[in-house]
Amino acid sequence: MSANSNELISPGRGLFVTLQTSIGRDEFFAGLYILGCANGLLGRFLQSAHIDGWTSAALSIDINVIVLFAAFAGVSALLGADKDELRTTDLAVAAVFIVLVSLPISPLSWIAVTGLSLYIFMFASGDSKAFFAHGRSGRIRGALILLALTVPMIWSRLLFQFFAKPILNIDASLVASLLGTERLGNMVRFVDDSGYMVVLPACSSLANMSLAFLCWISVTQWAKHRWSAADILWSLLACASVIAVNVTRISLMGLSRGNYDAIHSQWGDLVTNSTMLVLMVGVSVLGARRELFAHA
Repeated sequence: MSANSNELISPGRGLFVTLQTSIGRDEFFAGLYILGCANGLLGRFLQSAHIDGWTSAALSIDINVIVLFAAFAGVSALLGADKDELRTTDLAVAAVFIVLVSLPISPLSWIAVTGLSLYIFMFASGDSKAFFAHGRSGRIRGALILLALTVPMIWSRLLFQFFAKPILNIDASLVASLLGTERLGNMVRFVDDSGYMVVLPACSSLANMSLAFLCWISVTQWAKHRWSAADILWSLLACASVIAVNVTRISLMGLSRGNYDAIHSQWGDLVTNSTMLVLMVGVSVLGARRELFAHA
């Protein structure tokens, strides 16, 4: 008896060989990221729409242009990377990834994206020094951007769940110091003594800081920026700028109940978010200006 090579290939092995010859490793990773990000962002949008309405969801700071740009930049960096063949471990990781994304719990999609990024860093970078080297591969840059995307999408929120009280107290302390009024926990007395203003979780500076961090990583990695010690100062400046805007906004609301009602509104949020967006992007672009405008 004899058998040709096609008959000796098991169905599972045949599927792997087909995938290996039809799609590159980076394209495979990019497809997984697109699936995870699309599912996670859709879940966040529907959640925001259910709580705040469709208009507020569309204008929400946590699903704004920075998040969409990060998803685009991360995937495009992967698609422009060097091609190499799939590994069997890639399929095993993909199976776990798809299971997490398919469950009707949108935060699991961001956990899946986190896990895929860590897998790429540890086992699929192609070079143990690639993460720190100048001219990092597109695969590393893309995975880094998409890992940073998970920070405002899930990890900063999870951190807030554990440390909500001290985080809100810090915001309230900054506002009370600026206004010169009394503070009780996360409550600050109005300047006109008409009562107390409560610093709510939605007003926390933490979410804005995580977006500033995401903006910095996305812009610099998309521009293939070479990291240096000065980048620590630029990234801290991006975070500090949004904290300043947020604290100023809350302080203006604390002048009187009239100010509170006028600023704590849909249009007030739009103005604040737009200001933060300009500052985050502006600082990030200035930090990576050498690479961004090298060919201008």
